[in-house]
Amino acid sequence: MKKALITGITGQDGSYLTELLLEKGYEVHGIIRRTSTFTTDRIDHIYQDPHERSSRLKLHYGDLTDGSRLATLVREIQPDEVYNLGAQSHVRVSFDQPIDTSNIVAMGTAKLLEAVRDGQQLLGKQIRYYQASSSEMFGKVQEVPQTERTPFYPRSPYGCGKVFSHWLTINYRESYELHGSCGILFNHESPRRGETFVTRKITRAVGRIKLGLQDKVYLGNLDAQRDWGFAGDYVDAMWRMVQQDQPDDYVVSTGKMISVREFCRLSFEHVGLNPEDHIEIDPRYFRPAEVEQLLGDCAKAKEKLGWEPTTSVEQLAAMMVEHDLEMARREKTLRDAGHELPASAGHDQ
Repeated sequence: MKKALITGITGQDGSYLTELLLEKGYEVHGIIRRTSTFTTDRIDHIYQDPHERSSRLKLHYGDLTDGSRLATLVREIQPDEVYNLGAQSHVRVSFDQPIDTSNIVAMGTAKLLEAVRDGQQLLGKQIRYYQASSSEMFGKVQEVPQTERTPFYPRSPYGCGKVFSHWLTINYRESYELHGSCGILFNHESPRRGETFVTRKITRAVGRIKLGLQDKVYLGNLDAQRDWGFAGDYVDAMWRMVQQDQPDDYVVSTGKMISVREFCRLSFEHVGLNPEDHIEIDPRYFRPAEVEQLLGDCAKAKEKLGWEPTTSVEQLAAMMVEHDLEMARREKTLRDAGHELPASAGHDQ
């Protein structure tokens, strides 16, 4: 039975990847940070699964900033594959917390790569490594669409950290013969996306507005254009990269780009609402340096990995709205019963 170790297992991508690997018969180990509140809601349903897969999911306390703990976990778990999905991944927040973001995104990767390299030598086995690179590395894009050969021009502390991690993975691949692959993933969303990310902020608001729980949603740059796909599709590409005989780097995208404004239209019109009646612009949500457009060319992933996106942005928006409508219905039931409602949809973009 193969063993996989995942950082960021409690995040959107980590939860979908966990499901995929368990379905493939893996024993999955995840690193979680110790906090005062539980943060495992995205994977709790796995533990409630009556089938044996729940017994193959094991969580360990640790942190990307703690290199000693990472090394210990690699030695003890002896994974066949390591997926580095952990990060402070909110681009706007990275401007407010550049040092913390860099410590996690950049230096965290360096510490994990060292743990994997040392683990290989100590255990005498190959450990295959996946690095979550990002389309934010392209930033002020130098060509459209972006491919694996497009020069990077990051426009945020998060993007800068991801460029460091990307090139460090390549350096370890070439210096130490590490089987390390980088997935340059364009924006990927789902009902499990955090509520402070713009797509989920929109669909969460749509559900609440439809049911009368709020009236407005406050957004920033509506003209920013992104290549949006479904996270459940993208974790399959991650796994395929790690299975290749030779490690490499791959753009993962849909090849279709729409604006935030258009995503709003798709989401609001799905429930028969006019977005113009409910959207307000708040300057707080503009970034100090904006990324105007991101569009990926995933031809290499299609050819080498046999991977294809299966979910259109229209289907994605509908999926997320339906999920958030159900959440809003539950909120409304609580309100009508006299219970205090949770805070409204996220305040960051």
